[in-house]
Amino acid sequence: MVYTVTFNPSLDYIVTVNDFKLGLTNRTSSELMLPGGKGINVSIVLSNLGIENSAIYFSAGFVGDEITRRVKESGIRSEEIRIEEGCSRINLKLKSIDGTEINGMGPDISEASVKKLYEKLEAIEEGDTLVLAGSIPSSMPETIYSDIMEKLQGRGIRVVVDATRDLLMNVLKYKPFLIKPNNHELGEIFGVKLDTRESVVPYAKKLLEMGAQNVIISMAGQGAVFVSSDGQTYLRQAPKGKLVNGVGAGDSMVAGFIAGYLTEGDLLHAFKMGLSTGSASAFSEFLATKEEVMRVYATVE
Repeated sequence: MVYTVTFNPSLDYIVTVNDFKLGLTNRTSSELMLPGGKGINVSIVLSNLGIENSAIYFSAGFVGDEITRRVKESGIRSEEIRIEEGCSRINLKLKSIDGTEINGMGPDISEASVKKLYEKLEAIEEGDTLVLAGSIPSSMPETIYSDIMEKLQGRGIRVVVDATRDLLMNVLKYKPFLIKPNNHELGEIFGVKLDTRESVVPYAKKLLEMGAQNVIISMAGQGAVFVSSDGQTYLRQAPKGKLVNGVGAGDSMVAGFIAGYLTEGDLLHAFKMGLSTGSASAFSEFLATKEEVMRVYATVE
């Protein structure tokens, strides 16, 4: 069983604005609204790939109600933790303006609500996979992911972390099964600029030395780099296709890797599935279906 945790879910309002002009009224030429947040995206794609999973997330206000409605519509198992105050966020994605985004803050999460999360995590069993993904509200400590991993130590649970900066670095000592920063996030961690697949390799290996078991560095149109627990390094170009909607492509890569590993137990196949799934979502209006993923998979060397 796979469980995903999303502390700061959203409604993603994805719009196209032709000939956008600052300081003037602009009108959309296309609109799309989807449940968002990295963990929820991972859950939706896992479900599309036939992997049973459960999405655990916090929600508040009328936006939280709509997130839950849409999560249930997508067919995944919803484990909502309701927050009584505040409102879940709406993220605006201007896909026609070079991927420009305006992301909301999200509600504060109380200690009582975090306690409910820990109660839900007690259901996770040996051999299960837990995905900790995305940002956290400002009220949360940067140690929350590592605190969760500390509590789960010794239970034989495979943990995947998709986060940035301290949220990511704090978990390395607990040896996560997989981490997936992008090249810009990796550069921020080490204070360097990383523009090529070759340049990210030594820094990906440093994350491995610091405790991560497997590391994927996603690089959008340049493809990805994978450094595996068996000591292998793989550099792959991005599959060819037309970018339609990049929202959720990185989350799709995580879901594809997990699905690939759980079905075949092979790390290279998992990486190939991750690269294919991320690309398939980028080539699609929505998050990728299994049929779309397998069409892209057939083109990856």
